[in-house]
Amino acid sequence: MNLLAFETSTEALSVAVSIDGQVRERFELAPRRHAELALPWAEQLLAQAGIARSQLDVIAVGRGPGAFTGVRLAIALAQGIALALDRPVVPVSTLAALAMRASMLPLPPAGEGGNEAQRVLAAIDARMGEVYAAAFALRPDGIHSLGDEVVMAPDQVALPDDGSGWIGVGTGFAAADGVLAQRLASRFSAIDATALPHAADVARLAAQAFARGEAVAAELVEPAYLRNNVALTIEEQRALRQSRGS
Repeated sequence: MNLLAFETSTEALSVAVSIDGQVRERFELAPRRHAELALPWAEQLLAQAGIARSQLDVIAVGRGPGAFTGVRLAIALAQGIALALDRPVVPVSTLAALAMRASMLPLPPAGEGGNEAQRVLAAIDARMGEVYAAAFALRPDGIHSLGDEVVMAPDQVALPDDGSGWIGVGTGFAAADGVLAQRLASRFSAIDATALPHAADVARLAAQAFARGEAVAAELVEPAYLRNNVALTIEEQRALRQSRGS
């Protein structure tokens, strides 16, 4: 299976190509350059893999949550290519893709023999005093959601159980002076507050979803914004500063 994936929900831009399970990715912190670079990177990766656009079987996209313009751009790119090629799209949770970064940390086995799930809280700085967050279990058979994706103040985020040994990934752990990491520190065995979602992980998750028959028509792909407001009003900004004592 040949798959092209985009992830532009944060300040990072990444594009990946998966050819029969072999993934090539280009990733870079490129604020405000996503629209300029995404398609050229895709063409470069396809050329390196030795395939043409017409040989793609499916397009994958990080559908958010994340920055409003970034999420919208990735979906527009995926839809445009998919419609032109008459191919389906697999939308992937950006938080699920971010949770996959936990496997990159130097961690002890999740349980005896390493067969138990690694429990991961993925959190992205949503600005406006909030984070996007969701909990997942990483198991040998894939990633499993442990609850809904939420957007809320970092001091309100809760874990779905009372256990310890959690892994934290994402910029949400550094938001608001790291309050999320500080409040739940005793529950985590490791935290990477610099982790960002990668298109390579979007590609891997999409390949699994495609095999399960979860691809959809391009026009049916919808972004996950989690909130309707994309900017605080002047009054809301003032109230937020006052609540922080500034």
